[in-house]
Amino acid sequence: MVKRKKFRARIWYVALVCLLVLAVIGCSQSASPVAQGGTQPESGGEPKLGGTITIGLSAEPDTLDIHKTNMSASEVVTRLIGGALLSMDPETKEVKPYLAESYSISDDQKTWTFKIRSGITFHDGTSLTAASFKATYERAMAPETASPGAGPLLGVIESISAPDEKTLILQLKEPSAPLLSYLIQPNVTQPLSMAAIEQYGKEYGRNPVGVGPWKFESWKTGESITLVRNEAYKWAEPFAKVQGPPMPDKLVIKFIKDAQTTIAALESGSIDIASISAKEAKEYRSNGKFEVLEATKLGVNFIQMNLENEILQDLRVRQALNMALNKKAIIQADQQGEGESAFGPLPRKMFGYDPAVETYGYPFNVEEAKKLLEDAGWKTGAGGIREKDGKPLSLQLLTAMNSQGIPLIQSMLKDIGVEIKVQNAELGSVLDLSAKGQFDLNVLGYTDLDPDILYLFMHSSQIGGLNHSHIQNPQLDALLEKSRTVVDPVQRQQIFMEIQKIAVEQAYWIPYSEEKTFLAVNKRVHGVKLDAMYGIMLGESWMNQ
Repeated sequence: MVKRKKFRARIWYVALVCLLVLAVIGCSQSASPVAQGGTQPESGGEPKLGGTITIGLSAEPDTLDIHKTNMSASEVVTRLIGGALLSMDPETKEVKPYLAESYSISDDQKTWTFKIRSGITFHDGTSLTAASFKATYERAMAPETASPGAGPLLGVIESISAPDEKTLILQLKEPSAPLLSYLIQPNVTQPLSMAAIEQYGKEYGRNPVGVGPWKFESWKTGESITLVRNEAYKWAEPFAKVQGPPMPDKLVIKFIKDAQTTIAALESGSIDIASISAKEAKEYRSNGKFEVLEATKLGVNFIQMNLENEILQDLRVRQALNMALNKKAIIQADQQGEGESAFGPLPRKMFGYDPAVETYGYPFNVEEAKKLLEDAGWKTGAGGIREKDGKPLSLQLLTAMNSQGIPLIQSMLKDIGVEIKVQNAELGSVLDLSAKGQFDLNVLGYTDLDPDILYLFMHSSQIGGLNHSHIQNPQLDALLEKSRTVVDPVQRQQIFMEIQKIAVEQAYWIPYSEEKTFLAVNKRVHGVKLDAMYGIMLGESWMNQ
């Protein structure tokens, strides 16, 4: 199997809940998968050409070279600059050609052939051909590139050929069910201009060139990135209502780290679009200057448990921790009740989700949690904290999250006799400490298109990467491996049902919520949509200046 250790591109920490949604779930020029209710109402007047839309972003990208970054902030920009071989129809969920005009997969599922659309050019004027994709993917996969995101995703490819300008052939090492989902993500698999890479060398990440609706113009370090309309753009996804260039002249993406400063910028009109918290969403819904868009993220918030800790090696303890949490109360504290309880590792809207998890998942039951700990030999000691063999039932909770939910979790676990010592750290430190196994419990979350994300979190080959729990379960490993090579959706669904049941029965995680995200949009900007996976969609946007 293809191993993808230390691949972090698709994980986000719950510490980012109150930061800009764009930094978490990206941007798209047109409609995209699993769109939910996040659409501005039809407004009066005809769409107008011109104007500048200004977006607040909570972090500055490290680079705009998609092969050199795993920052979600970078994805915000690179999605707008590029395109992908395929796309997904937001209505039918059908995968359709985008920069390819057609594609086919061989009977053994190992030879994927794409016919590339004619007439597409990069922002530097060079033509897009099959050789462009070949060179791009080979660069991503090359050891010297050391790509933290795109490279590992394409690792299932054995070889790439481009026998002519329009034909791209991917020869796989083995059938790959998740590959299709990677080829619809421009932030991961968009073609790059090799001419631009040769011209700019190591500075390409500050001078990106793609084929998308927006062209890179400038980057003011510590301040903003500016994109301009690609006048030549006429190759949008087939289902996009706007097939030509965008209507606004420019997009300015401002870096504003502080949430209160972001709110002040919205109020003053210096930015048009920004993420807001659930509490702020309630207030902004009655603010006549703004529309509030919302979507449920295609992911789960959860607490991960380190099985290297002797206390947590006891299944009864892990089950008790699951039963101790009142998920609805946590959602109320963190998200003003704007979210849903999670009972397993996959969200409701994702392929592979098994609704039965809501019946066999752990309910909130304090008395049963206490009984499990008693059965495991943990007796109530001084101050209500349980003890066993003279040692207290004390665990460290590692988090970059700063919200009311953390002390609430701490209090709920104390109610069953578990002492929780909270260790706050910067996001990067949380990630590094978790990968090194230097934690007992940590607070995490993810968004993704495909349930293959569970391979990264739970396969034993990913210990040292995202398998922070140090899960080593041969049965689970075998199912996760099989899920990657079985392409029949019915069979694959059954496999993930088994995966979820094992993960829940073994109580590797404490899943607790599916979170909503909110976007405030100044009413002078029209046609904006919010998508559960891709975030803000600007394909139909225009300014009323």
